[in-house]
Amino acid sequence: MQFDLTEEQEAFRAVVRDFAVTSIAPRAAEMDATGEFPVDLVHAMGDLGLFGLPFPEDLGGGGSDYLTYCIAIEEIARVDASMAITLEAGVSLGAAPFVYFGTPEQQKRWLPDLVSGRRLGAFGLTEPEAGSDAGATRTTAVRDGDEWVVNGAKTFITNSGTPITQNVTITAVTSRDAGGRPQITNIVIPAGTEGLVVESKYAKMGWRASDTHGLVFQDCRVPADHVLGAEGDGFRNFLRILDEGRIAIAAMSVGMAQGCLDEASRYATERVAFGRPIGKNQGVAFRVADMATAVDAARLLTYRAAWLRDQGRSFKKEAAIAKLYASEAAVDATRSATQIFGGYGYMDEYPVSRMYRDAKVLEIGEGTSEIQRQLIASELGL
Repeated sequence: MQFDLTEEQEAFRAVVRDFAVTSIAPRAAEMDATGEFPVDLVHAMGDLGLFGLPFPEDLGGGGSDYLTYCIAIEEIARVDASMAITLEAGVSLGAAPFVYFGTPEQQKRWLPDLVSGRRLGAFGLTEPEAGSDAGATRTTAVRDGDEWVVNGAKTFITNSGTPITQNVTITAVTSRDAGGRPQITNIVIPAGTEGLVVESKYAKMGWRASDTHGLVFQDCRVPADHVLGAEGDGFRNFLRILDEGRIAIAAMSVGMAQGCLDEASRYATERVAFGRPIGKNQGVAFRVADMATAVDAARLLTYRAAWLRDQGRSFKKEAAIAKLYASEAAVDATRSATQIFGGYGYMDEYPVSRMYRDAKVLEIGEGTSEIQRQLIASELGL
């Protein structure tokens, strides 16, 4: 059993870490305060090859494995969650559907800008009344000659309204089977399509520099060839997308937890109370030790899930386990780090305040903790 990363992976981690520390970290607090979406940083991540990492070279990708992609997300999240989720959504939700389900013509048309980071793609699944119950999709697409007419709404869609958004791939009910069950299809809606309304940016607790909007489709017409994958396969397709995405969210959670551990360890050695560093007190030292233990366990679970995916083996249960444990570990880590910082941890001038706000949604997005437990139980035959 080999736990070491390859020399190439370690070197790549160092490159991404340096970029995160020098280019993202100095701007993270300001972006959080203003809600600025930094197009230049997105393009810089694209220049590093991060948006094409896990995709084949013949499609313009980097040809790397999924574990290497997770390492990149982990290092970005270590300093800023907003940029980490922008990357994760751009890759796992924006580009991946075209790689897995697109025709050669669709891949040639849509992928070059997505895998290079010049443009961003979004994935529209969640609706006002269809979140965890994704099968309750109400958005419809009706065939009218050579076009699909889309009506409905999506909510909480990442990367859907940026200046460089290229498209959103949505789930829509296109027919019903003999039993009346909805048949869901993936349809690509280009940015700027008439009838696509991008609502105002959400005022969020965290991930403030990440772009998130609601979308409304009002007789939105797209050509018939904008179906991605086979008609009626949309439900099965997005489940595959979410399985992989959960590993990436777990990696993001590991990065955030590691960032909290970094900050708490540093502060515990620098902050002096009662004549000595607070880290010399068992109450603080044990809290940091527990954080380190949780980070290590979360990382191992995440890397295992990514490794299984790379080996072509089943990873659904392991992805859910990694996402569940790592996201909850990240939330716990932010709470512990804030407690160690005391009153200063409650002030936005310190990064743990931002981390505290950023972490909570990790237990919600791409499948809540409750859904992860349900998936794990199902895989165990319960």
